[in-house]
Amino acid sequence: MTTSESSKANHQSSSYLPEWTPNDPVFWEREGKARAWKTLWVTTFGLTLAFAVWFMVSAIVVRLNDIGFNLSKDQLFWLTAMPGLAAGLTRLRHMFLVPTYGSRTTLTVSTLGLLIPAVGWGLAVQNPETPFWVLLSLAFLAGMGGGNFSSFMPSTSLFFPKKMQGAALGIQAGIGNFGVSLVQFLTPWVVGVNLFWFLGSQSEQWVFAGKTSTIWLQNASWVYIPWLIAAAALSWLLIRSVPIKANMKEQLAIFGDKHTWIMTSIYMMTFGAFSGLAAAFPLLIKTLYGGFENAPLPLKFAFLGPLIGSAVRVLFGLIADKTGGAILTSISAVGMGLSAIAVTFYVTPTDLTTFPLFVGTMLAIFFFSGIGNAATFRQMPIIFNPPYSSGVIGWTAAIAAFGPFIVSMLISFNLAASGNVKGFFYGLAVFCVLNLGLNWYFYGRRGAEKPS
Repeated sequence: MTTSESSKANHQSSSYLPEWTPNDPVFWEREGKARAWKTLWVTTFGLTLAFAVWFMVSAIVVRLNDIGFNLSKDQLFWLTAMPGLAAGLTRLRHMFLVPTYGSRTTLTVSTLGLLIPAVGWGLAVQNPETPFWVLLSLAFLAGMGGGNFSSFMPSTSLFFPKKMQGAALGIQAGIGNFGVSLVQFLTPWVVGVNLFWFLGSQSEQWVFAGKTSTIWLQNASWVYIPWLIAAAALSWLLIRSVPIKANMKEQLAIFGDKHTWIMTSIYMMTFGAFSGLAAAFPLLIKTLYGGFENAPLPLKFAFLGPLIGSAVRVLFGLIADKTGGAILTSISAVGMGLSAIAVTFYVTPTDLTTFPLFVGTMLAIFFFSGIGNAATFRQMPIIFNPPYSSGVIGWTAAIAAFGPFIVSMLISFNLAASGNVKGFFYGLAVFCVLNLGLNWYFYGRRGAEKPS
């Protein structure tokens, strides 16, 4: 063996596990279970932070004009949409990284990359003269956090036996999704304290309900910096890669399977709607109900949507392993469609009396989307075999990550065209009916082609 070959072999032995057969009960009990669960908790910590970085822009934009920026409603929706565009595009690349470079390298480097938008947003918001194109670029970079999902989830699917993948992926995706709720819940608190006084952080004044308050909006992004560093270190030190290798040509074989496209549509209904509405919810509250006296603070209510959707996803990930995913996906489609119709009665308010009903029907959409998110991640490992199952998970997640971009743009278009967002929610209901039919015919009915 040459020196270069020896070096390569040593590198592989240190980064890759020599053996990994989680579907073998003896191997699983001997060493697989402990390593799989340890890996899951490390990567779930990193994924939660990735989601927080992805959605921190949605929490920041509702405050920009309060501290001296002068952005139009259209510009604010573009800032909310841009992370979704970036997440979808970067997920298309991430879906190929784990089989090519392994979990250890991919997850460590992708976590470190999130330091760029975390630092950048903290600097940008301290100067109201920051050009819009800079804010737009930083919003795009924040979307890299959403891109990480298509590395983290396929990686996790490789560590667990098939019978446990619904639970494992449900736990990781559900807790990871808490990052959305975390950023919208945490932001109002952290911006009220001068956490980074040692950096000479600048404060801004804002007025709400006749009261003047001081905020440090840079905290909304800087608060994640030390945790991102910790997550990257843990990934490098504790994660090893599963010895499943596939080049890009082999992975592209998934696109010849019609079930890849069917599951893409179904997952777009569940996670696409979840992520899109989670990003748009704060600005939607401000747009629809912010003009009334004593208007509600958007972030006081917006975090409830992703919180409910994430919690439901964890719970139903466990349930899906026992019931199967197809029946739960059907329940999700019906519930989301009916809830979307219900929302339309409360999006043209004349006062604040309908606000609780608006929030309640929106939360119903998040609830049923959480059921569907859990169910689809039970279905995909059953419908597809590895390594193609991880490729499909990565691909569907990539397309659904465009949710914030698509939803924000559609809402903005509807507002510009008709002055309300009823058309958007009617369209969502129709999309749910379409996917209900696809899921029932191919996966849920008696004699279905791929019962799951």
